[in-house]
Amino acid sequence: MALLDASERRHRDCASFFAAWKGSVVTTEAVVTEAVYLLTSARVDGTKVIEFCLRGGATVKPWTEVRARRASELMVKYDDVPMDYADATLVALAEELKTSEIFTLDRKGFTAYRWQHRRAFRIHP
Repeated sequence: MALLDASERRHRDCASFFAAWKGSVVTTEAVVTEAVYLLTSARVDGTKVIEFCLRGGATVKPWTEVRARRASELMVKYDDVPMDYADATLVALAEELKTSEIFTLDRKGFTAYRWQHRRAFRIHP
């Protein structure tokens, strides 16, 4: 949300990171849905998220049964953190892609979450 909403406190951090990032950006439909909701709730145009993805800002991976099952397992495992479905799909996707790189402002959650059961994430920005 902060990347697309200039009024957000961490907008500059997010925009600077994306300006320098040379890798691909991959996300899930659940994250897009959550971001649209959060922007709309903050009275910001939620279509900014959709347009960002359509312009190539991020590749959106569609729902898969395998990822949904893994997300469900993760939500049970991290119910004390807690872990929402969008975060769970990102962890499951990171496992599929074999990457520790995560772009999020949710440091509390993602410092607790592990990919491939024990590996810590490298959180950006």
